[in-house]
Amino acid sequence: MQKILIVEDEPVIRTALRRLLERHDFQVSEAGSVQEAEKDHTFNDFDLVISDLRLPGAPGTDLIKKAGDVPVLIMTSYASLRSAVDSMRMGAVDYIAKPFDHGDMVIAVQRIIADHPSGRFAEESATIDGSSPAMDGIIGNCPSMRLLFEHIKKMAPTDSTVLVLGETGTGKELVARSVHESSLRADKIMISVNCAAIPDTLIESELFGYEKGAFTGANASRMGLIEAADGGTLFLDEIGELPMEAQARLLRFIQEGEIRRIGSVHSRKVNVRLICATHRNLQILAAEGLFRKDLFYRINVLCLALPPLRERGKDILYLAERMLETQTGRAGKGIMRLSPRAIQAITTYQWPGNVRELEHAIERAVVLSNSEEIDNEGLGIDLELVNINRIRGQQSLNTGNNPSTVRTNHDPGEDLSLEDYFQRFVLEHQDSMSETELAQKLGVSRKCLWERRQRFGMPRNKGNVNNRAKITAVEEK
Repeated sequence: MQKILIVEDEPVIRTALRRLLERHDFQVSEAGSVQEAEKDHTFNDFDLVISDLRLPGAPGTDLIKKAGDVPVLIMTSYASLRSAVDSMRMGAVDYIAKPFDHGDMVIAVQRIIADHPSGRFAEESATIDGSSPAMDGIIGNCPSMRLLFEHIKKMAPTDSTVLVLGETGTGKELVARSVHESSLRADKIMISVNCAAIPDTLIESELFGYEKGAFTGANASRMGLIEAADGGTLFLDEIGELPMEAQARLLRFIQEGEIRRIGSVHSRKVNVRLICATHRNLQILAAEGLFRKDLFYRINVLCLALPPLRERGKDILYLAERMLETQTGRAGKGIMRLSPRAIQAITTYQWPGNVRELEHAIERAVVLSNSEEIDNEGLGIDLELVNINRIRGQQSLNTGNNPSTVRTNHDPGEDLSLEDYFQRFVLEHQDSMSETELAQKLGVSRKCLWERRQRFGMPRNKGNVNNRAKITAVEEK
């Protein structure tokens, strides 16, 4: 059972939060101040610390350093966005605004505990990467990245084949290069091949080479990329896109350590360390007959899994600030900083394009910005839509155990745009909720709610109206 420490000076809030978490099978301890928490409890005994920002004696942010590797969730008021941002800069794993929705709190707690190892094992996990948040250009200090660094250090000295898994844009080639540069072949060549970028008709000749006259246009013999990597490392990116014919030839290279150029009758021995990467599920592809099972078993020897950016917690803001420093240097600009709204956008946006998308957003903002402060609009992120999407996702995860959570009368997982979702949410609840309540549930200001009403032609109705027809119109768009 996960253990949580609540640090809150208001007994009513503290008791209500304890009961809420206990109903969801968490073991909860309490303290009324930082000093009381430090005196009566050992932080490494807990999986999470939830603390109010404003406490008697010392602020809740003092717990961030005192708790070590135990994640700290800060509670703050809606009006204290700057304080919340400062808390995350100091190392808080996340913040939640008061008064908070019970469902939002439970979802946040479950997510944080799932993404972080227990504080009881903090010392063990801290030895993975020491005090350094980077390894050969890979930046990260969250538990999953620390584990990745540990696995790289163990796998790199071997000659075993490595399979790197991760979504597009997570940095799979950086990981492959880190494995190579930490290996005994670091002084040898590393050749990278994007299997998805080479036409099917050319992939075999590119990998294995060919002899003069092997086919029309082969006017001279040519060495293939595998042969060129002899003594070093070959990195096959997006190996899931490799044609079946090339897969069969690659299998022989892996099994026998030899290759045969197209048009040749002689094989050549090569000594190559193979690293593969893909964003696809090769096991499913193999089951569907789209990838050779024997090749999958051959390359799935040592596996490195890269987490998506949205699951890397505090790393997101750290990465953004490091990228900002790099891009301002390249652009020849002075010191630039992220505004509170930009930081809120960066830490709440889902980043489907992962690290690559974040890097491009920072680069675009630096180039186009006319001031020293970058706002969320400069990053190309609509903060209001992000908040609506976040509420929508939280509702879809809600189990229905909390009667105070607002639920819409449709399946939250159906394919609606955020604009359609906004309209339907407002139409369904405007007769039972005030404008302030609607704005809070949608995570926007009352001014933003009013502006969107004007844009969508949805003025506030007086009295009772039948909104079913309007809702249906939104659904049928």
